[in-house]
Amino acid sequence: MLGVNGSCNRSFGMKVLHVTPTYYPATYWGGPIFSTHALCNALARRSDLELRVLTTDAAGPKRAQRVKFDGFPTRFPAGYDVYFTPRILGRDIAPSLLARLWSMVGWAEVILLTGTYSFPTIPTLLICRVHDKPVVWSPRGALQASHEWNGARKPLLKRQWESVCRAVKPHRCVLHVTAEVEKAASEARLPGFETAIISNGIEVPETLPPREWMPHGALRLMFISRLDKKKGIENLLRAIPLIRQEVTLDVYGTGEPNYVRSLKGLVAALDIGHRVRFHGHVDGAVKLSAFVNADVLVLPTFSENFGMVVAEALAHGVPAVVSQGAPWAGLEQHRCGRWVSNAPEMIADTIEWMGNQDLAAMGQRGREWMQADYSWDSLAGRMHALFEELIFAKSAR
Repeated sequence: MLGVNGSCNRSFGMKVLHVTPTYYPATYWGGPIFSTHALCNALARRSDLELRVLTTDAAGPKRAQRVKFDGFPTRFPAGYDVYFTPRILGRDIAPSLLARLWSMVGWAEVILLTGTYSFPTIPTLLICRVHDKPVVWSPRGALQASHEWNGARKPLLKRQWESVCRAVKPHRCVLHVTAEVEKAASEARLPGFETAIISNGIEVPETLPPREWMPHGALRLMFISRLDKKKGIENLLRAIPLIRQEVTLDVYGTGEPNYVRSLKGLVAALDIGHRVRFHGHVDGAVKLSAFVNADVLVLPTFSENFGMVVAEALAHGVPAVVSQGAPWAGLEQHRCGRWVSNAPEMIADTIEWMGNQDLAAMGQRGREWMQADYSWDSLAGRMHALFEELIFAKSAR
């Protein structure tokens, strides 16, 4: 594993290109949109770094769902340019992104690549190999999910995709992972690649609106994430009838229409429609209100490299119940939640236990943990040190 503590004694301005299939404000795509945006903002705040972002305008699965922007490139408030190229097919197929990729890789000293089984991945790796440019590649949990979760889609195609990635690997290509479990899974999928562990971060609000815990004695659960089988929400729904105390569940997020319909069908079959509400995608003030009006976040995922929604909930003072498919064992150590299996019976027992705890104290401990360990500026400093190390190693060859 590569060190990221700034081992080389050299500091200079550097040119960084971030290539990603989708970018903020395309929040439909979930947690990685928020984390990559926050990381780029923190990197751009550094005076010794110039950042550009090359991406598509895809804001959702339908071609009509596009990011609205002013000018090309678009200047973001943090002080960097974002090049939104038009998606014409699929989730992120944008030929004009490829047209710009060659020259923009040539401009950069180091490339930050986000995404795994996406349109820009292989062309970016190949062009960086030709240009002899170092790459920090953030798979954002996709390799881990493919390795650990039996329900992952198109396993044979993904193996073939990974083989091509290995074949076009640049001279220096470091996998940026967020936890030990993602490191092990990623190295198993892409043997021979270096890895560097740098966690995601979170913006912790300085103040929060007033809140009431468990009004009328009912425990208010929330699930907020992309609606996908990987997230294990079906296990949470099956846990609801097993809970003896009064609970409600608010589901925030959206996904493929057929899958969302199947979830609503499961709610009807379990006869829990009076307890479960689906709200669709939320953002901004509505999202803040969702956190303020929840007592416990539940994320029963089968596989997660980080779980941005957990950090968001803790930052907003909401304790969490998270499955062991996500790297949140620290919930137990910091006494701000539980880390358990995602079997419906275990989820139900744990939720009942949470209903008898001092949730306000748990929420405060979670906020303090996020403030201490997950500052974006600190994590951007570690990423900058990794960039610098790669550039220095190339110049020393």
